[in-house]
Amino acid sequence: MTQQNLTYQKPGQFEESRYEKIHNVIFPDRNSASKIVAREIAQIIRDNDKKNKKTVLGLATGSSPIKVYEELIRLHKEENLSFKNVISFNLDEYYPIEPDDINSYHYFMNEYLFKHIDILPENIHIPKGNIPLEKVKDFCIAYEKQIAEAGGLDFQLLGIGRSGHIGFNEPGSHKNSRTRLITLNHITRVDAAPAFNGLKNVPHKAITMGIASIMPAKRIILLAWGEKKADIIKRTIEGEISSEVPATYLQSHPNTTFVLDKDAAQKLTRIDTPWLVKDVQWNKTLKKKAVVWLSNKTGKSILKLTDQDYNLNSLADLIAAKGTSYDLNIDIFNALQHTITGWPGGKPNADDTNRPERANPAKKRVIVFSPHPDDDVISMGGTLDRLIQQGHEVHVAYQTSGSNAVTDEDALKFLEVYQNLFPNNEIEKIIDFIHQRNQTQTDIPELRKIKAYIRRAEALAAVRFLDLPSENVHFLDLPFYDRHPLLKREIQADDVEIMQNFIQQIKPHQIFAAGDLADPHGTHRITFDLLLDVLKNLKNEDFIKDTRVWLYRGAWDEFEVYDIEMAVPMSPAQVERKKLAIFYHQTQKDNVMFKGEDEREFWQRVEERNKQLAEKYHQLGFADYEAMEAFKELKF
Repeated sequence: MTQQNLTYQKPGQFEESRYEKIHNVIFPDRNSASKIVAREIAQIIRDNDKKNKKTVLGLATGSSPIKVYEELIRLHKEENLSFKNVISFNLDEYYPIEPDDINSYHYFMNEYLFKHIDILPENIHIPKGNIPLEKVKDFCIAYEKQIAEAGGLDFQLLGIGRSGHIGFNEPGSHKNSRTRLITLNHITRVDAAPAFNGLKNVPHKAITMGIASIMPAKRIILLAWGEKKADIIKRTIEGEISSEVPATYLQSHPNTTFVLDKDAAQKLTRIDTPWLVKDVQWNKTLKKKAVVWLSNKTGKSILKLTDQDYNLNSLADLIAAKGTSYDLNIDIFNALQHTITGWPGGKPNADDTNRPERANPAKKRVIVFSPHPDDDVISMGGTLDRLIQQGHEVHVAYQTSGSNAVTDEDALKFLEVYQNLFPNNEIEKIIDFIHQRNQTQTDIPELRKIKAYIRRAEALAAVRFLDLPSENVHFLDLPFYDRHPLLKREIQADDVEIMQNFIQQIKPHQIFAAGDLADPHGTHRITFDLLLDVLKNLKNEDFIKDTRVWLYRGAWDEFEVYDIEMAVPMSPAQVERKKLAIFYHQTQKDNVMFKGEDEREFWQRVEERNKQLAEKYHQLGFADYEAMEAFKELKF
């Protein structure tokens, strides 16, 4: 599946990619992919330098190109890559915004690239977000002229938004559009909300290069990382050209490559349902995936699938290897049935041959890692309740304070209560700051601490309701969460040390951790990567060899049934108990700052998701449970 170069090939020239209309290359991770992209850019610069030509780069912002810029900086410092003959044009900028605002793309480009290389300041061009409205049109015309006078773009780097935008060319953008002021799509603003400390602070407009500004570039590379981008990547690469998905215009560009990690590529036909486009090597996982897919497609439970169902849906070779559909159906049905258990910590004194968790030790030490102070009860509240009630030594570790998700309005309520009881100049100072702050100001340390204490009290109340002893509740306060906004994505040694020391202290038999990488705040991905680092460091410890790690997903997504390795059923009473535990997180109930584009409250969406999962199992032919929570084992 993985290719290691970006050599352009005509889209769809191979049978397995016949659905695809844009050349794409899939890498195991964004780091390896970014290095390849950076090297291509470096080669273009060096080739032009030899010809005594300037190189004109179109540059993007956001999280996608960060690793590319890091590699370009390394190439500059360690391999003498010079940018003195480079002219850069950035795609876009929020409007209105000041260039020194930490959320401006001027600030971003300086922090992540320009101040680390030898590019000449006069060769840097970024749309201005602080010019008067009446001058924007003239500025945009002049920006186009500057690109033309530079000789046009040699290379354009792009990201893609979940709305399908490139630059800030939102759905509805015309193929002939040029640099202009545009109104941002709601999804785009939602995705930007964490950086701006809430949706209300995200600008409604932006200045962006148009589709017709981008398309003349001699070479275009679009970067897409993570499962959040999987749906739009499939739609862009395999769908029809449409202004509803502006990125589809790239189908008509003669030299475009989409550079993807495996998560962003997961819904492409050749990855998701490879049997539709090529012969496959049938392993256990792929068999399970194909049978579940066929069951859903035909509307039949697994045990009712026939030879004809397989033959008519490109799966004849699957039953040919097994002999009959009956034997295959039984195998897959049993495999899925063995994932279902009411004993997430293992059932004592039971045959555990076909159970997700081992029986011994009967009482296990369990760590539940929660990225934010409510992910534990939102994502696995029913399972957490089971583990506690079944007598395991459960420890819940909240990895971050979650203070970013407390609104000023909620903080103000607590501050005013305290001020009425115990009048205090320091509290008055915080109250005054809230009343006088502007949208670009970050929380002062005192306010941030208050918000952290609020989240901490809510978390304690929720697990207390589930009968977890207070001494088994831990607040790790990982430093990455409170660093400068532009450094939040980076794991540092102190984060690793805190997590590692905690795991060594508990010596768990089980770890439950967030595997939901689609959360809009990005914290889940950081904590997941951090856990991988720690497990790698501990791999030679005796206790870790007996530790199983189970991943859960949060309020945004669920594992596919064929990927689930442990499914914990819940009764109606248990669903209600989980909901009541979530309700203790009052600041996250009615006025959630980072809930994505789904307007429902967390308890509503997760309750529906748990019930939908139970219904999916039921449709496959299993018992009719009220709800289910799902887990996948992390092999390390």
